[in-house]
Amino acid sequence: MTGVETTPDDRAADVEFELLLEAIWRRYSYDFRHYARASLRRRVTSAMRRLGVERMSLLQEALLRDVDLFTRLLTMLSVPVSDFFRDPAYFTALRQDVLPMLATYPSLKIWVAGCSTGEEVHSIAILLDELGLLDRALIYATDINPEALRTAEAGVYPQARVPGFTRNYQAAGGTRSLSDYYTAAYDRVVFDRRLRARVAFSDHSLATDAVFAEVQLVSCRNVLIYFDRVLQARAVQLFHDALVPRGFLGIGSRESLHGFATARSFEVVSREQRLYRRLA
Repeated sequence: MTGVETTPDDRAADVEFELLLEAIWRRYSYDFRHYARASLRRRVTSAMRRLGVERMSLLQEALLRDVDLFTRLLTMLSVPVSDFFRDPAYFTALRQDVLPMLATYPSLKIWVAGCSTGEEVHSIAILLDELGLLDRALIYATDINPEALRTAEAGVYPQARVPGFTRNYQAAGGTRSLSDYYTAAYDRVVFDRRLRARVAFSDHSLATDAVFAEVQLVSCRNVLIYFDRVLQARAVQLFHDALVPRGFLGIGSRESLHGFATARSFEVVSREQRLYRRLA
């Protein structure tokens, strides 16, 4: 016999998990049904421990009646992992190969999809500032996690993280001191409000929502890896539809457009940095 044999208890747990996702979709219109199953199930199990719930069926029953509980669960199911200038070579490629081309537009619109707690949003705003583009740019920063969005909009981060932020910034070709962009106090740093003045923060789900604007650059990194192929294809189609002809798309280092029908509408700008350009 090949494969792993499942027990009745395993099959019952699978059904409970599917019913939980269906209940969330029907009650709250948040669709996790096409997220990668293994990682999502680990997050649900971890959330159950934190919430003190022993069975998924009990969690489902409680969620149907308790909106506040769902809000708490939602912050646990999304994955707010980010960093300033994460993967510095990606930001170097944006600085050298992408933004100079986009500078030819009279105004510039950028969509950071799955913005998490805002580190990438601030990083892109800093790039724009150093290239003299910030004042004519608008960044749409979207996520499904309301707590992460609040952190992103506040622009406040632990001071202990600053040395890592600074190393990444320097490796990405930063032309100033990163400290020019923040104020430190009480073990926290607050990034300049001028950066966020050019950002519109909003709830948006790649699983259920539609395109909301026409943009010249979409940056959605390390998000597609949490989706199954169906939802990945939907997200890539959204990015394609949002981009102007000859607009740019950046995705994560472990992600690819390979195998999607929409991929034929993109050319490779940097295979290593996962940068693509929509064909005309």
